[in-house]
Amino acid sequence: MLHSYRHRLGFAPGAEEYAGLEARLAELPAITVPAVTLDGTVDGNFPATDGSSTARHFTGPRLHRKVAGAGHNLPQERPEAFAAAVRDVRVLRQEKAGHDRLAGRRQDTT
Repeated sequence: MLHSYRHRLGFAPGAEEYAGLEARLAELPAITVPAVTLDGTVDGNFPATDGSSTARHFTGPRLHRKVAGAGHNLPQERPEAFAAAVRDVRVLRQEKAGHDRLAGRRQDTT
């Protein structure tokens, strides 16, 4: 199980028999929608990250947070932090929409 987490975060190689599948999965499109990613700080022997190992997958607005006292089941272990992330995604979405509308107006204006 620990190796699975290490592999997922890019700290350990995957199983060779799945290399073809890994290559196909790596071709998936970027996540362009606003996102808040959470990392629990007490997930067994695996420390929380700063989010940089997964940042390449996100091209839209993104916040990353370390959540103290939580493992990998954040909705159950720290529901207030999870709920705050959901609210913050909404704010990011509204900000992006406002920015997109402004950008569109600037393009229409000469």
